[in-house]
Amino acid sequence: MKRIGVLTSGGDSPGMNAAVRAVVRKAIYHNVEVYGIYQGYHGLMNASIKKLELGSVGDIIHRGGTILGTARSEKFKTEAGQEKAVQVLRQYGIEGLVVIGGDGSFRGAEKLSQKGIATIGVPGTIDNDIPCTDFTIGFDTALNTVIEAIDKIRDTATSHERTFLIEVMGRNAGDIALWAGLADGAETILIPEAEYSIDEVVDRLKRGHRRGKKHSIIVVAEGVGSAVEIGKEIEAKTGYDCRVTVLGHIQRGGSPTAFDRMLASRMGAFAVECLLKGEKGKMVGIRNNQMVATPISEALAQTHTVDLSLYQLAKELSI
Repeated sequence: MKRIGVLTSGGDSPGMNAAVRAVVRKAIYHNVEVYGIYQGYHGLMNASIKKLELGSVGDIIHRGGTILGTARSEKFKTEAGQEKAVQVLRQYGIEGLVVIGGDGSFRGAEKLSQKGIATIGVPGTIDNDIPCTDFTIGFDTALNTVIEAIDKIRDTATSHERTFLIEVMGRNAGDIALWAGLADGAETILIPEAEYSIDEVVDRLKRGHRRGKKHSIIVVAEGVGSAVEIGKEIEAKTGYDCRVTVLGHIQRGGSPTAFDRMLASRMGAFAVECLLKGEKGKMVGIRNNQMVATPISEALAQTHTVDLSLYQLAKELSI
């Protein structure tokens, strides 16, 4: 293999640039040309492609977002769109493709693989919702952003003796809420993977008040529902003054943590190794701190789960 492409797709996540850098420099080290594909699959279909050199990825390891840009494409989901993408790749002589993104990006990579293009997926999403890997690129950075925000909110919650609900991202996965809530000592954590009762939440708040606790932090994963509506329910049942903070897209930005830079560098380089060994239609991941490669079809067939023992631990520590 003498020429590969790399693209980022779907939602951006801190560490994507570090992964792109690793792909480019690992490939060049092995005398393989690398072409950057801009704006994801949309850019691929429109031949928005440029050859990348060593200097093209200089000074980007510390930057959030993605220098390649990203976009969602409905057209690529069609047979005609996928055929167009294959045509462009062959026109440029690109034999292998590294796709950095989430499950939607992986579905696209699998389609290209089925059409004869060697593809390797690199899991880049703050949601940490990709099976077959312990962590995804961007999760640790988003987690630390949330923890920093909760620390600051707790200061004002203490001062004003209020109940604060913080809604965090994660789509249908509760990893960000669970890890941030446990790390920050939240009194209640609501995640999609665990059923909850509003009456149980209210009872927990009242028990705290009876022992003299004047403020509380409730972390709500967006997959559970609106923190605003949950806050209204709590106010109606308790009379407590509730405030809601929806952290939103601030969680997707910022300089990646050391963990995400290391993870992205290892995954990007390993993706190139997989292509050079002739593998295709696979995603790279990390299991027990070791790089692994799993068929994309196998990963997409599984359902992401959280470690519910952490959820139980959070409940026990917040009595």
